[in-house]
Amino acid sequence: MSAQLLSTSEGATLILTLSNPEHRNALGPEMYAAGVEALSVAESSTDIKSVVITGQGGIFSAGGNLQRLNQNRQLPPEHQAQSIEGLHNLIEAIRTFPKPVIAAVEGPAAGAGFSLALACDLIVAARNSIFVMAYSNIALSPDGGGTWSLSRCVPRQLATELLMFGERIGAERLHQLGVVNLLCEPGQALGTALSRASLLNNKAPNALASIKELLNDADASSLNHQLAQERDHFVKNLHHVNAGIGISAFLNKETPRYE
Repeated sequence: MSAQLLSTSEGATLILTLSNPEHRNALGPEMYAAGVEALSVAESSTDIKSVVITGQGGIFSAGGNLQRLNQNRQLPPEHQAQSIEGLHNLIEAIRTFPKPVIAAVEGPAAGAGFSLALACDLIVAARNSIFVMAYSNIALSPDGGGTWSLSRCVPRQLATELLMFGERIGAERLHQLGVVNLLCEPGQALGTALSRASLLNNKAPNALASIKELLNDADASSLNHQLAQERDHFVKNLHHVNAGIGISAFLNKETPRYE
């Protein structure tokens, strides 16, 4: 069975499932393209308010397919560069997607699989799941934004350790570091992620989109620029119909129903 990205939905949440059972859900160009397309469609859909990315069969993703990578060594470098561009297009699509994206991790999240999870806005992980940046173990360097994400969510020394030694780190340790948002029992990652997504689905989409955009821009912004951005987003959202709904519901002690 070839690698594919399965697309289903539960309520207002789109579920994207990495499926490549023969190679422990290793990633590939087909998945990258399908992910970008699915997110593009979901962005314009008023029925979809959040996305959960998970893996089939109790495994998130083993990362790159080493057999395919070895074959690519016999091809011009441009071939592998194009493949990595596909992965990076997916990473950028997740980061710029205006709705919340949650990774639901069971089992291993290795290499680009770890990078993929880090690209998501939130990570829910089974207690026994394992994360590893194993590139250095096979004389490779990271892709998928792994260095960018790790350098922003853990101290530089720990990022260096994870990337250079290529050793495993457990979900519980990453939870202590604040990288994993929520731990759950094995087999419960998807259900737990969907429960969190359902809470986000009840919030104003425009406000969540602003929060995500502001967070994405914060690292590269000066305080002065970020303050200006926050001002502009706040004013825009205050004059959005949802602010009227939210403020009125709060004052009247009602449950808001946002548009």
